[in-house]
Amino acid sequence: MSTLIYPEHYTALLDVHKTEQGIKLIKDFFQQNLATELHLRRVTAPLFVLKGLGINDDLNGVERPVTFPIKDLGDEKAEVVHSLAKWKRLTLADYEIEPGSGIYTDMNAIRADEELDNLHSLYVDQWDWEAVIRKEDRTLAFLRDVVKRIYAAIRRTEFLVCETYDNIKPFLPEKIHFVHSEELLQMYPGLTPKEREDAICREYGAVFIIGIGGKLADGKKHDGRAPDYDDWSTVAENGRAGLNGDILIWYPVLERSFELSSMGIRVDREALLRQLKEGRGRTREALLPSASAQRRAASLHRRRHRSEPSLHGAPPESTHRRNTGKHLA
Repeated sequence: MSTLIYPEHYTALLDVHKTEQGIKLIKDFFQQNLATELHLRRVTAPLFVLKGLGINDDLNGVERPVTFPIKDLGDEKAEVVHSLAKWKRLTLADYEIEPGSGIYTDMNAIRADEELDNLHSLYVDQWDWEAVIRKEDRTLAFLRDVVKRIYAAIRRTEFLVCETYDNIKPFLPEKIHFVHSEELLQMYPGLTPKEREDAICREYGAVFIIGIGGKLADGKKHDGRAPDYDDWSTVAENGRAGLNGDILIWYPVLERSFELSSMGIRVDREALLRQLKEGRGRTREALLPSASAQRRAASLHRRRHRSEPSLHGAPPESTHRRNTGKHLA
C-alpha cells in the first residue's frame, strides 16, 4: 500500500524548469565522477530480456516481472528487467574487462510489486555499475575503500548543486560512518530495522550498514537479499558476516533515512552454495552446472567467461530502493 509523506509547510526551492535542468546537471556530473573514481566505462543496458535465460534478477525471489510476448519470436516471452545484476557480469566477460576496471549504465526498469512511497516508484531510473576485482580484494577493507570513493563523488555533486542554486544548502557530513547490522541491532534492540536506520542516520548524517541479508542475533534479517547476489555470509576480517551493505543518509525534508546505494562484493561459488542452503533456494541451485560441465565450459569459453570476482553497486537512485533494504560486484 502506498505510504506517502507530506512534509508540513513544504515549498519547492526550484520551479519545474530549473528542477529538470538540475536533474540533468546531477546525472551528467555524478556519472563522470563515479566513472573516474572507480575506473568505469559506460555501456548501454537492455530494458527487457528473454524469459528463462536466468539473466533477469529475482530480487528477493517473490517479485513478479512485467512479461509480454514477442510476436516475431513465436510469442516467446520477454521480461522487463528487475535489475542488471546478472546481465552486468555477462557484459564484463563480453567486454573482457580487466581487474581494477568495470562498467556503468543508466538503468531503466519497471517493478510492478514495488511498495510505493516518496522514495519508491513503479518506474526505476538508476545508475548501475559492476567492476572486476581480484580474489584477494574480497575483503571488508576493499569494500570500505570503494564506499568512501563513492561517497566522495556524492559530496562533490552536492557541492556543485549548491554552487549552482544558492537557495539549496548542503547537509551531508564530511565523512561516512560504518556500522555492522549486528552492531546496529545491539545499539537499538527495541527498534525495527527501518527505525534503526533512521536512528543511526539521524546521529551521523551518512552511514554504510555492513552485512545485509543474513540472520542477526534476534533470528531476523536486517533486510532481504537474494542468495545469488551479494556475499552476505562470508566472515570478514572484523569477525562478522557480510561483504555487502547500503549507503544511507539522513534526509531532512522527509526527516527519515534515505538509501542511496545498495552494493557489495558478489558471491563466489562457496558463498553462493552457503546462501542457497540458508535461504533454501533449491531452484537456483539447480541452475549451477555440474563439475564436468564446468570443465567443458572452461575449455570452450576460456576467453569469454573468466573467473575473476566482481564488485557491484546501484549508486544514487532517482526512484528505486531495493526492496526492504545493488551492490559491489
